[in-house]
Amino acid sequence: MLADSVRLALPGEAAAIAALQRRAWTRSLPPDVAKAVLSTVDLASMTDSWEAAIRRPPMAQFRVLVAVGSDRVVGFAALGPSDDPDAEAGADALVAEFEVDPVAQRQGHGSRLLNAVVDTLRADGFTRATWWVRSYDDVLRQFLVGAGWDADGAHTEVALGDDGPRLKLLRLHTAI
Repeated sequence: MLADSVRLALPGEAAAIAALQRRAWTRSLPPDVAKAVLSTVDLASMTDSWEAAIRRPPMAQFRVLVAVGSDRVVGFAALGPSDDPDAEAGADALVAEFEVDPVAQRQGHGSRLLNAVVDTLRADGFTRATWWVRSYDDVLRQFLVGAGWDADGAHTEVALGDDGPRLKLLRLHTAI
């Protein structure tokens, strides 16, 4: 048995990350949004995308971290430079994806993963991190606020298409 930990993802873990992401989206997104998003991409394509992100990130500062519990991946985070229009290049980072397997929540994996995210971003020279959070995700927002994050007033809506379901997001930030 391995100790619970967080580390850089390995290419061979891409399938586990993709499967975890699909499970998490099914549970965390509104049903119409989850159906629309998941109908656009299959598990094999998601696995290929994660493997490419791990093997050949577009920049060295793009990272995929995994939380490992016992003998399996129980969470992951994707992070790198922020692409927000108001981001300060070289200073602002983005937590683009962060998921803990629903069956592994409330066991410390999220806290370990969040600490590793901040440590990694700080080591890469960033001084601020941002995170777009679903407006209705009170549990995640409370977790982040408890860890020192706060809303910065930015918000947006995203959709797969003009007629697709919309998802409201608000941005949280923290100094790192």
